[in-house]
Amino acid sequence: MKKTIIISESLKLLIALFLFSGLILVGCQETTPDPLPPTTGTTNPGSSTSTPGSSTTATTPGSSTTATTPGSSTTATTPGVVVTSLTATVNGNANLTFLAAAINRAGLGADLSQGLLTVFAPSDDAFRAAGFANVAAINAAQPADLKRILQYHVIGSRIDKSAFPTAVNTSYQTLLPNARVVVYKTQAGVVSVNNAQITQPDIPATNAAIHIINRVLMPPTVTVVDLAKGNQELSFLVAAIERAGVQNTLTSNPENGFTVFAPTNAAFRAAGYADEAAIRAADPKALADVLNYHVLTTRAFAQTLPNGAELVTAQGGSIRITNADGKVSILGKGNGTNAANVTQADQVTTNGVVHVIDRVLLPK
Repeated sequence: MKKTIIISESLKLLIALFLFSGLILVGCQETTPDPLPPTTGTTNPGSSTSTPGSSTTATTPGSSTTATTPGSSTTATTPGVVVTSLTATVNGNANLTFLAAAINRAGLGADLSQGLLTVFAPSDDAFRAAGFANVAAINAAQPADLKRILQYHVIGSRIDKSAFPTAVNTSYQTLLPNARVVVYKTQAGVVSVNNAQITQPDIPATNAAIHIINRVLMPPTVTVVDLAKGNQELSFLVAAIERAGVQNTLTSNPENGFTVFAPTNAAFRAAGYADEAAIRAADPKALADVLNYHVLTTRAFAQTLPNGAELVTAQGGSIRITNADGKVSILGKGNGTNAANVTQADQVTTNGVVHVIDRVLLPK
């Protein structure tokens, strides 16, 4: 009997020790666990990292931030704003109802909802100014014609306003084959596209940057030379181009294009050429020198010609630009104080821009 009591007390001691150690283990398990690293591989909220040629998107709650390669746009939306596809964004904008109808009529909805794009979107007023009285007029237009016009408004990469170079005429290929537009941004941040201006930039879409413009851009169909041949007041210029042997140059289509200041027949007469026969009898080399003095090796629309600038011509000499109060004049080195005035600006061709002037520019 005595031996049994000793065993029971030993068991009690072992039980007590077991319970005590259990309390210790429980106390250790109730401490706060160390934070675990994320297992998704995402970047910090609001930032993104991309490798060359790719883009990665990281979002904060209710917003979207996209980092892309150089020359493309970064879009951040305000909290709660849902970014949709290009076509859905256009359809939901009250100032782009004509454009929405044109996209639908041209059958471009699917094409414009994929890939990275920049869209210069004419406002409803821009379409009205181009001769479309209402949406019904859009729906009555030929789909093929609308398709050409719309493709001329789209660049096949995503570019926001900040990515456009400043004080440089930059040429971009559009979705319309062999048709380019030129974008120019002033130091003050005003951006023009051909002879239109961006009035509302950086409207975000999931696959595009949309910039509303105040004019419909009409795709050109003729070269510089063809345009001159179609204008009776430029027949002396056509004769000079043929005599000087520069026709092949002015029908070519370099990436940056040309700007041609085109003297009228009256301007040639005032410079001493009585008629076309006099031009055809002139020294070809001297004529080529004069004609190249009227050419810039880039596309420059009137609103982008900088006031007071000296611009180098294809001839190698420079001309001085005056651009004030909506009027543009050009002074040649050999013209003394008699500047040529632009009488008809911004005639777009497949390979450049033509500005008709009322005086022949003289290089010396």
